[in-house]
Amino acid sequence: MVMTRRGFMGGVLATGGAVALRACGPSETVAGEDGTPWRPAYLKLEEAGGFAERVEQAQEVFEACELCPRRCAVNRRAGRRGFCRASATVTVHSHSPHFGEELPLVGRRGSGTIFFSHCNLRCVFCQNWPIAHEGRGREVTDEQLADMMLDLQRIGCHNINLVTPTHVMPNILAATRIAMRKGLRLPLCYNTSGYERVEMVRLLDGIVDIYLPDLKFMDGAHPARLSDARADDYPEMAKRAIIEMRRQVGDLVTDRDGIALRGLMVRHLVMPNRLAGTREFVRWVAENLSPRTYVNIMAQYRVEHRAFEHPPIARAITPQEFLEAMDWAEAAGLTNLDRRSLAQRDIYRRRLRG
Repeated sequence: MVMTRRGFMGGVLATGGAVALRACGPSETVAGEDGTPWRPAYLKLEEAGGFAERVEQAQEVFEACELCPRRCAVNRRAGRRGFCRASATVTVHSHSPHFGEELPLVGRRGSGTIFFSHCNLRCVFCQNWPIAHEGRGREVTDEQLADMMLDLQRIGCHNINLVTPTHVMPNILAATRIAMRKGLRLPLCYNTSGYERVEMVRLLDGIVDIYLPDLKFMDGAHPARLSDARADDYPEMAKRAIIEMRRQVGDLVTDRDGIALRGLMVRHLVMPNRLAGTREFVRWVAENLSPRTYVNIMAQYRVEHRAFEHPPIARAITPQEFLEAMDWAEAAGLTNLDRRSLAQRDIYRRRLRG
């Protein structure tokens, strides 16, 4: 995440909790840049008669789970658990407005984040390790998950931001359809590590409006060492999935206030000693997606969880490493870089000049 819940709550407490949210219902659904009414993809799929069938297709996967590239093939409906440790019942850590995400998601009223417990990748440097690694949270029904979505819409969030969704995608689809029939009209944001099977991403076509994947590594040797999944296939799986995501939703589209409605937004965390392969990442985006792709090159890497056990990543990045990454992005011709990344670049440049 761009900002952890701990950091967000600390900021709220420091300001006396003065965060005001204005309620927003379906009647206030934002319009596109041209002023035409905007409607979420899943509503169109429902009207075309395809949503119920898609939910059924996704839920069948639980019987021999192959939702992610690990393809454990366990019967989660029978109570068995694979690498991700999740059952067929979704576990949620929290749901709340989040103000540390990318600005097109946050707007004025926050991104409606739902943090799912467990993970199919489990990086050793994970900043949310109590949730992803330890699975902290509570089990909820799909109906309760739908109510969480509606809660976030009622208090004014701009979107439903599904954090670490891969291993519970069937639950998400079922809950979205329930919520839609009760009035949900916000865009769905699929906020993923990128470790996806393209076949499963295709099931989301016509349901997800905004994709927010990471592309963490360009060399499989690094996730093989730095994730519990030993995911040496991570770069290939992530790249294939992201190409499919872009095919579905295209470049980022916003309303007249700059709030995201639809499109692809890609994150990349700069890591010490060039381990993330940032130069290769920006070139790949420019050549295989579009120079106009919304890209967030993130500077907030810090030593978390078990990162201290791995000397190459047992330190923060330097200003020079981040500036180098931003220079590579500009040299590759990327024209839609995250505004906070650009602001961080300018801060580092001023500091080094001073």
